[in-house]
Amino acid sequence: SEATQQFFESLIADFRKPENEIITESELLAVKDKTNRHLRLRELLLQNSHDANMVVMSLPMPRKNIVSAPLYLAWLELLTKGMPPILLVRGNQSSVLTFYS
Repeated sequence: SEATQQFFESLIADFRKPENEIITESELLAVKDKTNRHLRLRELLLQNSHDANMVVMSLPMPRKNIVSAPLYLAWLELLTKGMPPILLVRGNQSSVLTFYS
C-alpha cells in the first residue's frame, strides 16, 4: 500500500541523501524484489497478526556485499515496527529432526 511504501521511504531517507548516500539507487534496484516482498509481508502481518500475542518468523538472511547494513535494518524495522511482539528465528537453511529416547 501507499502507507507501507511511504513508511519504508522514511526509514531509508537519511541514507539516501547525496552527502550520506549509503543506500544507492543501484542497490535498491538490485534488491527490488526482496524489498517488495518485505513490503507485502508487512501488510500481511498487519492484516492477519495485529492482535496476536506473539509472531514467530524466520529472520531474513543478510547477504554480505549485496545488501548494505542500513537497508537490511530498514527491512527488519519494516517487519517489526508497530507489530505485536515478534520472535525472529535464524536457521541454517536445513531441516532438523530431533529424537529423544
